[in-house]
Amino acid sequence: MNNFGQKFRFSTFGESHGTAIGCLVDGVPAGLTLDEAFIQSELDRRKPGKSEFETARKEDDKVEILSGIFEGKSTGTPIAMIIYNTNQKSKDYSNIKDIFRPGHADFTYFYKYGIRDYRGGGRSSARETAARVAAGAIAKLMLFELNISIQSGLSEVAGLKSQNYDYQAAKESLIYSLDANKEEAQKALILEAKNNHDSVGGVARVLITGAPKGLGQPLYYKLDAVLADAMMGINAVKAVEIGDGVLSASLHGSQNNDQIRSSGFESNHAGGILGGISNGDAIIVNVYFKPTPSIFKEQHTVTTTNEEIDFSLKGRHDPCVAIRGTIVCEAMAALVIADMVLLNMGSNMIGLKNYYK
Repeated sequence: MNNFGQKFRFSTFGESHGTAIGCLVDGVPAGLTLDEAFIQSELDRRKPGKSEFETARKEDDKVEILSGIFEGKSTGTPIAMIIYNTNQKSKDYSNIKDIFRPGHADFTYFYKYGIRDYRGGGRSSARETAARVAAGAIAKLMLFELNISIQSGLSEVAGLKSQNYDYQAAKESLIYSLDANKEEAQKALILEAKNNHDSVGGVARVLITGAPKGLGQPLYYKLDAVLADAMMGINAVKAVEIGDGVLSASLHGSQNNDQIRSSGFESNHAGGILGGISNGDAIIVNVYFKPTPSIFKEQHTVTTTNEEIDFSLKGRHDPCVAIRGTIVCEAMAALVIADMVLLNMGSNMIGLKNYYK
């Protein structure tokens, strides 16, 4: 499946070392101002090669809108966007043509399809996520008009956790760190792994504010379930938490319940979602990325004919994929919320009457 969403839908195409990647966004209400500079700025946040903490592959990630726009506004028809690949070095992958890279999707793609694009992983490469960020930028433009904000940052690197969550500071950080007091130590851990030809994992934290009560379509399209689905579909993500997540399993009900007063909830252990429906509080999602599997240490593996070998990888790779992954998480959250906003419009007769009257 290469598409996502029910009413606000998108699909992506392309491979890491192909001519281009792109997306088709459908279900966007007509009349939305499509700020192309904003869409490009979102891609710039995710694009590679900005610092020593990222892959050395440099891509401009210039987005071109092909359809669905007239005089700067959406027309209600599908919006197609394309991003050309300009800095492929496919020869870097010639030594793994018949080799499965440990930790990568090479092994499973080969045994599922009987063929694989070994150049950077082809369709399984995180390069594809640029298209998701482009689609997410359009979702954000719609949500801005509803005063819904989505922010993200890196809350943990190699086990070193943030003590503060400053989303404005994250925007200024080279690694999108949420805690200025931990940032330098987190950077040091990333560079230490990089210098040792290794990699580290990390945790992205997404904060959604301004979402109205009532988003989510129980029982089988719950808001938390779809957010988890969206995040687990991102490359290298191995776990997702809503609110307190795993911690809630160790608490008593008296500790975990968010008690209520006329002014609202007294706490937010639930992460803004109850019964799969938003409760009006901030929605908090923690997304756990594994270490980048592309490392430059000698490793054991097998070939496509099951021959055991030792090999060393070449190429350009992120020492911590979670850094740029935070931007992708933010985009996917925007796409989910945009979809839920449109779905919620017909949830009751009051909404229908308000619209059609």
